[in-house]
Order: sequence, then C-alpha cells, then structure tokens
Amino acid sequence: MKVGLYANLSKPDAAATLKALATSARDLGVTLITSSKATARLAANCRTVAPARLGKSVDILLSLGGDGTVLQAVHALNGAKVPVLGINLGNLGFLTSVPDTAAMDALQAIASRAYQTVSYPLLEATLRSGAPQRKKNAPARALNDIVIGWGTSPRAAMIDVAVDGEWVASYVCDGLIVATPVGSTGHALSAGGPILHREIPAILLEPICPHTLSNRPLVLPNDRKITIRLPAQDKHLLLSVDGRPSGWLKTGDLLEIRKSPLCAHFVQLPNYSWFKLLSQKLHWRGSSSDPK
Repeated sequence: MKVGLYANLSKPDAAATLKALATSARDLGVTLITSSKATARLAANCRTVAPARLGKSVDILLSLGGDGTVLQAVHALNGAKVPVLGINLGNLGFLTSVPDTAAMDALQAIASRAYQTVSYPLLEATLRSGAPQRKKNAPARALNDIVIGWGTSPRAAMIDVAVDGEWVASYVCDGLIVATPVGSTGHALSAGGPILHREIPAILLEPICPHTLSNRPLVLPNDRKITIRLPAQDKHLLLSVDGRPSGWLKTGDLLEIRKSPLCAHFVQLPNYSWFKLLSQKLHWRGSSSDPK
C-alpha cells in the first residue's frame, strides 16, 4: 500500500511523529510518499514525487497538523479520489480525528484495510467580473467555506444575495460565510451559526455581525445556486476559499456558489463517532457516560 504524507512541519511534534510513522511503515511493508523534500528528510525511506503527481501516486493521504493542514491536503490532491486521514498535532480540530499518540495504530489499521471511507461534497465558487466583459474566473473549490468580508474599510458592507435567481436579502454586515456541513464547525460556528451533521445535503448561509437582530443563519438544499453581489459602494471585499485569499469582490462583480461535482474523501477508522468528536472538541458537559 502507498500512503502519502502531508505535514505541517512547524508543529512541535511533527518530526517525532514522522520518524515513528517511518519506522512503523517499514515494519508493515507500507510505502510512504510525499511531495515535500523536508518531510522526506524526517521520514526515513519516504519517496518524493512532484506536487502535481501526489494524488496519482498514493492510496491514502495522512495529514499531520491541524484542520488547516487537512484543508491544504485536500486541495493538494486536486480532485483525486484519495481518502485523507487527519492526524492531530494541535489542539482544536474537527477534521483531525486521530491524536498523534495513535498515529501508528492508525497506520496499522490502514495497512490491514480495517477502515471505511466517506465522501463529502465540495462547494464551487466562480467569480465573474463586472459588466460589460463579465470575465469568468476559474472555479475555486472549498471543503469548509467560502467567505467574503474584511475589505478595504472598517465600514459595514451591503451584500445582495439571490438563490436560483430569486432575491433573498440585502445584508448589512461585516461579511458573509457560505459553508458546507463539514465547515459548519469552523468559521461559521464562531460567527454563531448552527452545527450541521456532515451527512445533511445542505449549504449554510451565515452573515457575519449583521446590523439587525432579524438576520439569522439560513440553511439551503445543496442543489441551489447562490449568487452574491455588491450594490454600488466604494468598499471591496476579500474573497477567501477555505482560508486562502482568492481575490476581491467589487461592485458589479457576481460570485456564484454551488455544489461542486467533486467530493473530498476521508478515512474513518473503527469506533469513530462524530458525536464523540463534537463532545470532546467543544467540551460539552453533562453525564460522564452514555446513559444506556
């Protein structure tokens, strides 16, 4: 089996975990592959490939770091149907379900094929520049969220939103988050949004600091097309896709968001529980054990 490594080497435990994984991989007969020469130097006998070849060279990709590293790993696969397993080297992490102390056990489960895979739809954002050219940029894909906000001034922005061509609202706010169910525990949760189960076919629309108490999160079916534009105003808003700056939304531009035909794929090890993960990460309090 060929297992890829995508690591955030700035994490204090990254070097030790990579060394241990390399030793375990040798014992299990697993081939380790990475597109990072720095990672290969820390993981003995790890092969290197060009970044563009990573998704075509591995059966599974281990992401070592936090949730941000998982998002980068998904984008590094560039649409390849390779499942990702997040190894947590940080603190809060909803996409990194395996602690670094269990990384070797996880590799053993993978080598013995004692795991399942799940798939989650991505979002796709297409930015069309203002009239008259209406130049169409290449789509950007997100596993977590697409965010417009911050901008070029401290003033609130007005953001027009339509769904399938029908006007919904003109939000006066600091920004807008369009999230997947996977991303509902990310930026959208910090902004006061609901937690959506990852298997719900939905898109979450979450205004950031709306300037009216009547604005609330909106949950839509994920087969809808969301169109966002800025009415006439001087302020430009930064477009962020999974935390990566992806241009600016200006007056007259149209941002179209819809479900992508591509999915992100993840490894689920035995005894994985999404509810247990939520309880641990959010420090929910109550009964100390399952009441049953």
